[in-house]
Amino acid sequence: MRHTISVLVENKFGVLTRVAGLFSGRGYNIDTLNVGPTHNPKMSRMTIVTRGDDATVDQIVKQLNKLVNVLEVQDFRDGDYVDRELVLVKVKVDSKTRAEIMQIADIFRAKIVDVQPQSLTVEITGNESKVEKFLELMSTFGVTGLTRTGKVALQRK
Repeated sequence: MRHTISVLVENKFGVLTRVAGLFSGRGYNIDTLNVGPTHNPKMSRMTIVTRGDDATVDQIVKQLNKLVNVLEVQDFRDGDYVDRELVLVKVKVDSKTRAEIMQIADIFRAKIVDVQPQSLTVEITGNESKVEKFLELMSTFGVTGLTRTGKVALQRK
């Protein structure tokens, strides 16, 4: 089962290394990791997506809370948070498929950010299911490049 964990940390040297070391040292995998400053430049928020049962994730949360420079840890459960991901995807095009790809992008509220004779680069943001469905549709045209930010999330309350 996938879990999203938000970790508020002091914006100091070595914090990311300690968090990543906690996961690797205990044999846990990180599916996605996103780190960025908050409205307070002295703090950063890490959004970590990992896999495991509830007991495993509870153990991860307890261990994260023990780390130096960790201010707050939240294990987001379904409906407790808002999440988004940004993806840039480069798709092969020709004169016949260009309009179709642009139409699909419009339906998904994605943006064409680069146009080349043989490709289009599309930017899409949204939750995981929206992004995955869009990428599934683009794969039929031929994806030649892809990069993803990983999930960012904030608590609803």
